[in-house]
Amino acid sequence: MRADRLVAALLFLQERGQVTVAQVAAELEVSERTARRDLEALGTAGIPVLSRRGRNGGWSLVGGARTNLTGLTADETRSLFLTTGPAATSPEARTVLRKLVRALPAPLRPAAEAAARAGFTDPTDWSRATGTAAEPHLDALQRAVVEGVQVRLGYATPGRAAGERTVHPLGLATKAGVGYLVADTADGLRSFRLSRVTSAVATGDPVTRPDGFDLAVTWRELAARMEERLHAATVRVRAAPDASAVLHRLFGGRLRTVGQRPDGWDELEIGGPSAEVVAAQLAGLGARVEVLHPPEARRELARLGAELTALYAGQGG
Repeated sequence: MRADRLVAALLFLQERGQVTVAQVAAELEVSERTARRDLEALGTAGIPVLSRRGRNGGWSLVGGARTNLTGLTADETRSLFLTTGPAATSPEARTVLRKLVRALPAPLRPAAEAAARAGFTDPTDWSRATGTAAEPHLDALQRAVVEGVQVRLGYATPGRAAGERTVHPLGLATKAGVGYLVADTADGLRSFRLSRVTSAVATGDPVTRPDGFDLAVTWRELAARMEERLHAATVRVRAAPDASAVLHRLFGGRLRTVGQRPDGWDELEIGGPSAEVVAAQLAGLGARVEVLHPPEARRELARLGAELTALYAGQGG
C-alpha cells in the first residue's frame, strides 16, 4: 500500500538524515522510479523534504526536521515497551518493535529500547510445557477476529471427546496468562480456552456482531459466570496449623478463614465446582485436614480412602 510506503520512506529519512533514491528503493523494495515518486509525494503532503542534486546530493528533511508519528509521551512510550518488549518472543514481534522504535522521535528512543530489554517472558511452565505450543490456532483465530469471518471450531473440554461447531469470533481475552476466544454461538456468547482448541477453519461467512457488543463488558460477564461455577459448592474443613499455608496455595481466592477452633486448628471454607471435586483435591493432605461439611464431601474422601487402601494395602515397603 502506498500509504505504508510513504510512512516507511519518512521513517527512513528520519533515521538516515539524507538518502538517495537508490537507497530508498532498496529499503522499500521498489523501483527507483517508484521511490522518487514517493519522495516527491512527501513534499506534496507538506513534509519539509529537500532534494539536492550533484555528487553529494540526496533527499533530506529541511533543517533536520523530525515528525513524531506516534504522539506518545515519554511515560506512555516506557509503559508500551515495558509491556510489549518481554512478550516479543517471535521474529515478527521483534520486527514490529524495531519499527515502533524508528517511528519515535530521537529523544524517546533510548528509553524505549531500554524498556524493551527490561523484562523477559518465558513461554514454558515449570513442567517444561510450552505455552505457545498449546495454542497452535491462535494466529488463525486472530485473523478471523480482525477480518470478521466465522470459524468452524474444534474444541475439547476435559473428560469429553473433541467436537466441532461454527462460531462468530468477536475478540480475544487473556486472564492470568491464559488466552480465551470470545465468540457468539447458537447457544449464546461463550468463551473458549485457546489451549483446548483443536482446529480453527475460517468459513468465509461474515461474523454477525450483537448490537452494542463491547468486548470488555462481555468478558466480565462471562468471567463472572465462570466464577459462579467455581464456587457452586462450599466445603467446610478444620486444618492443622501447618496445613493452612498449603491450602492457601492450593485454593487461593476460593479459601476463606472462618476462625480458629479451641484445639488450635483453623476452620476454613473452600469454594469449588462440587463437593466431590474439593474432596479429591484435599485427599493428598491426609489427616492434616478434616472435612466437617457437607456429608457428600466426607463420603467422597471415604470412598477414595477405601480405593487406595484396596490398591496398596499389604504391599511391603
